[in-house]
Amino acid sequence: MSSYPRISSFIYAVFLALLTALLPACGDSGSAPKKITVATDATLVPMSFMNDQGQIDGFDRALMEAIAKEAGMQIEMVNVEWAGLLGGLTTGKYDAAISSITILEERKKKMGFSIPYLKSGLAIVVRKETEGIATMDDLLKNNMMVGAQRGTTAYFFLNDHPAIRNVGYESYGHAVQDLIKGELDAVIGESTGTLYYKNKDKPVFEKIKMAGEILTDEYYGIAVRPDKPALIQTINKALNNLLANGTVERLHQQWDLGQAAVIPATGEQPTAG
Repeated sequence: MSSYPRISSFIYAVFLALLTALLPACGDSGSAPKKITVATDATLVPMSFMNDQGQIDGFDRALMEAIAKEAGMQIEMVNVEWAGLLGGLTTGKYDAAISSITILEERKKKMGFSIPYLKSGLAIVVRKETEGIATMDDLLKNNMMVGAQRGTTAYFFLNDHPAIRNVGYESYGHAVQDLIKGELDAVIGESTGTLYYKNKDKPVFEKIKMAGEILTDEYYGIAVRPDKPALIQTINKALNNLLANGTVERLHQQWDLGQAAVIPATGEQPTAG
């Protein structure tokens, strides 16, 4: 009897074993991983920032740790500049990202999102002595120069008002510094933006103020790489439990978010746009 069929069977068995081992790496395995890498732009106190020990701290980290505990996962938090945050997520460099990321229909085409965990909005910030500014029309009528951080919803919002003179910045903080120096007349940013100065830089906080009402409703969600639907489901289940049992509310109070960012009502979702 020839040995050829037996050798072929052996090679075929080895091939099947290798294929089975490689399949989970080609896409979502159907279950959430036990350890995930979570990116955040740690530049905004109290949401996400580097503490005196050089560690990532803030509401976002505390919430992500609570979600991981609820879901039985481990997390590794990494500090990533905003410019590379969402790109790194879509290319699979990170499993998830939490950094006051607004849920947008355009972003949902490139990545997954959890249910909302906070509702915030855009606000106009001016120097303390500035009067008579409350709306975008006021900025236009007064021919004001307005700054915003590139790649954020504030920057997109300004682009929707092309008649207003505007400047893009790499960070919200740089725009605020130019505002104080008189190089800008106003800054558009998330309403949580002034919390950094309230908590960490009183001299700057005393020189600026929010003008008028919050301009938009923005819902923050945890962004997840697009090939991990099971991870989104795991995060949502844990987050729903934490919203229901009061954990998110306690973290909101612990980090003194006030009215700058509120917990959305049960089932509240951003409208498509």
